[in-house]
Amino acid sequence: MDCIFCEIVAGRKPGKIVYQDEQVTAFWDIHPAAPVHLLIVPNRYIASVNEATAEDAALLGRLFGVARQLAQEQGIHQSGYRLIVNTGPDSGQMIPHLHLHLLGGRHMRYPVG
Repeated sequence: MDCIFCEIVAGRKPGKIVYQDEQVTAFWDIHPAAPVHLLIVPNRYIASVNEATAEDAALLGRLFGVARQLAQEQGIHQSGYRLIVNTGPDSGQMIPHLHLHLLGGRHMRYPVG
C-alpha cells in the first residue's frame, strides 16, 4: 500500500512538519482552506474512523490533545478553530489515513457541508 501520510511520518516524503512524537505527527496541508490548516495524523496507519477500535481510544484522544496544543501555538485557541474528520469517499476523505484537519485564523462559515 502506498500511503502519502505514512511516507511523510517516516520522513521519506517531504512535509512541513510542525509536531511529531512517538504516536502523532502534524504538518501543514498543501492545499490550505484557511490561514492555519494543519493535518494531524496517527503515526500508525488507521484507514479511517471506521477502522479505529476500542484499543485506539487513547491514540484518538492524543490526536485531539495535540490539536489543542497546536491551536495554542498558532494563536487561534482564543478566537476559535475547527476540527474536521472526514470518513469515506462521500465525506471528501481523499487520503485513506485517519487525520484531523485543524482550521483557523479566520471566521469559519456555517453551515458546513
